[in-house]
Amino acid sequence: MTKDLLIKFLNNNCTKAELQEVLFWAEKEALTDKGRELGFEDWMHYKEDEGLEDDERFIELFDRIQEKIDEQDKPEGKGRTITSHSFKEWLTRAAAILLIPVLAFLFYTLSENRTFNLQYATAAVDSLEIIAPIGSRTVVQLSDGTTVHLNYGSRLKYPHFFPGNTREVELQGEGFFEVAHNPEKPFIVKTGKLNVKALGTAFNVMAYPENAEVQTTLVNGKVVLEEQYAPGELHTLGSMEPGQHVAYNKETGAVVSKIGTIDKYVGWKEGKLIFEDTPILEVAERLSRMFNVNIQVDTEIEDYVYTVTFIDEPLFQILDLMTIATPVTYTVIKRIKLPDETYSRQKIIIEKKE
Repeated sequence: MTKDLLIKFLNNNCTKAELQEVLFWAEKEALTDKGRELGFEDWMHYKEDEGLEDDERFIELFDRIQEKIDEQDKPEGKGRTITSHSFKEWLTRAAAILLIPVLAFLFYTLSENRTFNLQYATAAVDSLEIIAPIGSRTVVQLSDGTTVHLNYGSRLKYPHFFPGNTREVELQGEGFFEVAHNPEKPFIVKTGKLNVKALGTAFNVMAYPENAEVQTTLVNGKVVLEEQYAPGELHTLGSMEPGQHVAYNKETGAVVSKIGTIDKYVGWKEGKLIFEDTPILEVAERLSRMFNVNIQVDTEIEDYVYTVTFIDEPLFQILDLMTIATPVTYTVIKRIKLPDETYSRQKIIIEKKE
């Protein structure tokens, strides 16, 4: 790379081969010692010849350019006249002397911006958390194109974008994941002791902190379940196939798996509440979470089970239907005003009908 070639570039007079040489220099060599030496050679030489301050050096340089212009405007015989071509060549070189350090500074700035963006990317990891309020569902689109549906009272922690070789999120509660396919970068849902790893898949994970189990249901694609013993220490439990539902016990590490109808595990994202031979205690738990109430079940009816589907039904309509289908009744306890001026959670007691 030479100064003359850079001047040709500034004048848009480069051949295709010369243009490639300039672009290569800008990308690979502009910020090297050799590149800086080229960029600042004339500029620094000019400084060394003048015992002036920075502002005076600029003024002096532009005064010299003005002198050339004045000489060109003088009629013949009253002073030296230069041709238009020679003047333009000189002005181009003068401009180049000014622009070379500007270009070098631009290349430096772009390089620094890339470094800053990388630092920002690192700092931005794990900086977002979304919460689905009690009584409502939430949908979030991640930066990689993955869509996540969050069930009532669930939390998802995720980064602005995914650095490194994996895409990792943390879930508390229940989420349905439609993972954007990327075979080079697995998608991992972390729930504490259990990791659910996928590439491009649709699956459901239920991992409420108060529950003894983490449940995973695979709709399509493939997921791998990993048990976390300690930070960085993982044990593969196995892979799942579409239509499979797995329950992992957080205390014992026991795994229960079954294959069959999965609508009751994933129907919630469409507003469906599906029970299939479901014990009343589990029904009460799901209704409590969904409607932010405290439902207590009398011990006399703990063996009752329900097979029914509700679609966006209000709580008391569901309770009324339960009293029709089985010999139960319910009582609503009045809410109490607390010292902080808020009210206690609504309490409902389900018991055997007399």
